[in-house]
Amino acid sequence: MQNQIQTSLKKGNYVFMIDFGHLIFLRFNGYLLETCPSFFLIRYSNACKKLFDMVMHIVIILESPKDRSPPLEEEKIFTKLPSNPKEVEDLLGDSASNLLIAFSFNELKIITEDFKQEHVLGGGGFGSVYKGIVTKDSRAGIEPLHVAVKVHAGDTSFQGHREWLAEVIFLGKLSHPNLVKLIGYCCEDEHRVLIYEYMSRGSVESNFFSRLLVPLPWSIRMKILLGAARGLAFLHEAEKPVIYRDFKTSNILLDQDYNPKLSDFGLAKDGPVGDKSYVSTRIMGTYGYAAPEYLNTGRLTSRSDVYSFGVVLLEMLTGRKSLDKSLPPLEQNLTEWALPLIKEKKRLLDIVDPRLEGDYPVRSVHKAAILAYHCLNHNPKARPLMRDVVDCLEPLQMPHDVPTTASSEL
Repeated sequence: MQNQIQTSLKKGNYVFMIDFGHLIFLRFNGYLLETCPSFFLIRYSNACKKLFDMVMHIVIILESPKDRSPPLEEEKIFTKLPSNPKEVEDLLGDSASNLLIAFSFNELKIITEDFKQEHVLGGGGFGSVYKGIVTKDSRAGIEPLHVAVKVHAGDTSFQGHREWLAEVIFLGKLSHPNLVKLIGYCCEDEHRVLIYEYMSRGSVESNFFSRLLVPLPWSIRMKILLGAARGLAFLHEAEKPVIYRDFKTSNILLDQDYNPKLSDFGLAKDGPVGDKSYVSTRIMGTYGYAAPEYLNTGRLTSRSDVYSFGVVLLEMLTGRKSLDKSLPPLEQNLTEWALPLIKEKKRLLDIVDPRLEGDYPVRSVHKAAILAYHCLNHNPKARPLMRDVVDCLEPLQMPHDVPTTASSEL
């Protein structure tokens, strides 16, 4: 792959990068490589069809160093990245409302039993996540506490040092029942680690799309959506508004009672200030969830999050993934397939998740579908605010029993 990229750079050709659905921005051998979604469909059919059939491909283009455009706002934010806990604390300053613990790497070895493979909860481009327990032996003055330890993979990570720091900054100053709690971090030598509260049931993605667990009932789905909507509404209406930018089922974690919390703030951005209505930024996020106007222009607003929420709502409604290459071509993109159908009242029930076996209140399904339709409006200004989404979901809540056979993740 590296030789292919180098050859393409010399020839000035388009370069294809496999990233399992993520839109990425990176530098390679001194050249600037950035996402270019407008070429996405144009190039796939004649350049790498076989690979595209296996995974999502992102087309990125070469920009000569002498032709580089001025750095975007987000490239100027961290001119000097911290290399130790004191520098992190100095950067946080008075903005940090949550007391974060600076762990040493040796402490984390004790907490995770030297990062035992049996303790791995998951992983991705950023590295691996381990389950651990903080005891009095590992940190004096702390009551025993189960934690999730997210170890960033250094230079090989798709989410690098800046994303690690973004999580520390945002979760250091933000606190809400529907945001995952950051316990502390490690900034020592080359190690960049985050320590979160442990969420026993893992992600919505692993629960909702599992073939081993009992399908989530409609009431639990509505509970998850309401909690996630409250988390987004809190971010958008904070004193300094925050745009989450990567809302999807894998970034929503669940506790034992299916209370949802937003996690992974590596791509979060400060919202526009003053008379600005959007933030110009590199295109990053997950294809299938990202708003079309953001993909086309790089202009990010809180309504971009609303679109992503609409995609997740559609997943909960239909039981399908936002992108599924195993389906017939016209059904692979969930929004393109479902939007025309949810407008028709007579056809709506035909696309409801068959795993529910008809066990849902029809009126609630219709209202959820209408809400999804508005959230997915191609005109961002016509989408509702997240506070309005919360107001729409609250009447759809109903008593529920926690599925007894859906085992939590260990």
